[in-house]
Amino acid sequence: MPSTRRKGAPLVTQQAATTTSPRLAIDPRLWPDVARVPRVPVRAAVAERLLRRIARHRGLRVELPGGRLLVPAPPSTPVLRLHRPQDFLRRVGATGLIGFGESFQAGDWDSPDLVALLTVLATAPETLVPTGAQWLRRLYAQRPPAAELSTAENARRNIHRHYDLSNDLFALFLDPTMTYSSAVFPTGRDGRPVASAPGLADAQHRKIDQLLDLARVGTGSRVLEIGTGWGELAVRAARRGARVVTLTLSEEQLALARRRIQQAGVADRVEVRLCDYRSAAGQFDAVASVEMIEAVGRPFWPAYFATIDRVLAPGGRTALQAITMPHERMLASSATYTWILKYIFPGGQIPSVEAIEDSTARHTSLRVESTRGYGEHYAETLRLWRERFTERADEVAALGFDQVFRWMWELYLAYSEAGFRTGYLDVQQILLTRPGATR
Repeated sequence: MPSTRRKGAPLVTQQAATTTSPRLAIDPRLWPDVARVPRVPVRAAVAERLLRRIARHRGLRVELPGGRLLVPAPPSTPVLRLHRPQDFLRRVGATGLIGFGESFQAGDWDSPDLVALLTVLATAPETLVPTGAQWLRRLYAQRPPAAELSTAENARRNIHRHYDLSNDLFALFLDPTMTYSSAVFPTGRDGRPVASAPGLADAQHRKIDQLLDLARVGTGSRVLEIGTGWGELAVRAARRGARVVTLTLSEEQLALARRRIQQAGVADRVEVRLCDYRSAAGQFDAVASVEMIEAVGRPFWPAYFATIDRVLAPGGRTALQAITMPHERMLASSATYTWILKYIFPGGQIPSVEAIEDSTARHTSLRVESTRGYGEHYAETLRLWRERFTERADEVAALGFDQVFRWMWELYLAYSEAGFRTGYLDVQQILLTRPGATR
């Protein structure tokens, strides 16, 4: 049975020689803030006190080098395994949750069940720091950099940093439909999704069909898709007899989507444009947009919805799929630079349903007619992606992605899954219409 540390013994004075994991060679040109460990002894000491509190109140098993425990914890509780406690505390003390993520990328810590650990931390995250110590956020909270604000000039660069990584990378963990958004699985008698890797493609088609049904896409429909992905929704709409214009800012997605559309035999009914949503032109009976609004950024939601309003024909319908969060959490996080923004989705912001309702009411003639949430399905979708990504780590490495990147993506997928499992995040299919309009 591992022993616990002597009460009061400062963790931050431990020597690096106690580590149980060799230090990763990190390229400082690619990962400057992962390669550099900040020297902030006072903040590191504060981070240690906070870690002790979280471990006690959340029931975490914090394992130190040599198998010792930070505080007593039952063997069955989620594990945070520290390989380099000093580095971990310095990073967290300097930049909070950004440092927490960078510490994982550097190999300072890991967990035998990353999702279980993150699920504990993602439950009521506003209580991780005690009420009387909320001022500590000022020590590390940053505002998103202006260069990542999703203006028309910056948006293509932001999209490039994620979606232009490599089509081959995404193909390693997505299903054959190349659909990078939540699936809708069949459900069991308990109402919970029944998810499996062999059934993922069918579940993605079920999601797409539900959205197309929501927008009443059929023979002769003129459809605008904002956010092409790799073309599966456009193909499916065209096979219903619709004519589709689909917009993307990703050159990698553009090339592969066009090939897949050609191979599907619907190139005569689908046009893929390298185009910002703000430049959309034409009139459409239906607009579909799947998990695109999260990349738009809160300052530009009015322009996004105004564009939809402008191109939607009288009597038209808009079907959105959007990741959402509770409104108060959205407001609290909207001006904060996070690890996800820094490394995964620059310029983004997850909306709340209330924010969508408010933005459409203030800036358009559109109104939210219906919503349907199914966050449990996204948790299962992410689980399947994460398992496939980790199983194929050698193939990811063969594409030229280093260990820092692979750990970064493992954390991103596990972090997202935990968010949906706790209800911190949800995913909605949302119907927008004009009140009183008919088609």
